[in-house]
Amino acid sequence: MNVLAQDLLQILTLERLDENRFCGESRDIGGTSVFGGQVLGQALSAAEQTVEGRAAHSMHAYFLRPGDMQQPIIYEVERIRNGRSFSTQRVVALQHGRPIFNMAASFQISEPGVEHQAQMPQLPGPEGLPDKTELGKRAAQTAPDAVRQYLTHRRTIEIRPIDPVDPLQPEVRPPQRAVWLRVPCSLPDNPAIHRAALAYASDYSLLGTALLPHGLSFLQRQVQAASLDHAMWFHREFRVDEWLLYVMDSPSASNARGLSRGSFFSRDGKLVASVAQEGLMRKISPPETSP
Repeated sequence: MNVLAQDLLQILTLERLDENRFCGESRDIGGTSVFGGQVLGQALSAAEQTVEGRAAHSMHAYFLRPGDMQQPIIYEVERIRNGRSFSTQRVVALQHGRPIFNMAASFQISEPGVEHQAQMPQLPGPEGLPDKTELGKRAAQTAPDAVRQYLTHRRTIEIRPIDPVDPLQPEVRPPQRAVWLRVPCSLPDNPAIHRAALAYASDYSLLGTALLPHGLSFLQRQVQAASLDHAMWFHREFRVDEWLLYVMDSPSASNARGLSRGSFFSRDGKLVASVAQEGLMRKISPPETSP
């Protein structure tokens, strides 16, 4: 197992404080607050550890406050309901004694049933596409110091955009994008780990999709952007250490909020998960600088 996989597993492996309380480490990925995907993955991991014989099929979360990257996060799980087929858990993430995030997750026993799915779009495969870290290093050569760390930080998820966007000089384009992603080495054969890892990865690129038709990027000083809520559904089993196609679109933006949706497909065309997120999108006047 390489360093990146070990780092991701360390992020998703929580210290159990008691039956329903867990502690997770925070990571600095070059932003101003804790990466939302980290909290999503850790919260789902906490909830998974309080359920037996059932797999997570959906999660609905709200980001309440920015997370402090220098402090661990406490996750408190409340066991709301345990029925014959479904269980529901509520998770609150705490820092400095205040909630920064809450989530409800639902778990189900394995059951047979009818099936259908949306078709996987015909798009180029990941082979030969540049990795997002490589693209970030290229952009960092002319980037301001304030964003260089974000562009060049080491990602635990390998992301290969099909049609890359320049985050420093974004062009106006339709609110659609697709990336291939994976953890670039083998993970344990535990479906719960792969679900938590996909929840972690699902926060990459999603909010930015709603900025595309406006020629904006969250790295620009005049843009204030932040995830507000996040919903995710797991349809079929998958592995995050194998390539997944993440197809995103944004059907609406209004009232300083943008809605983005995403679908995850395996290489053989199976729709394995869906996601939706609304984010804050404010265009503000940058502070004036002294001559």
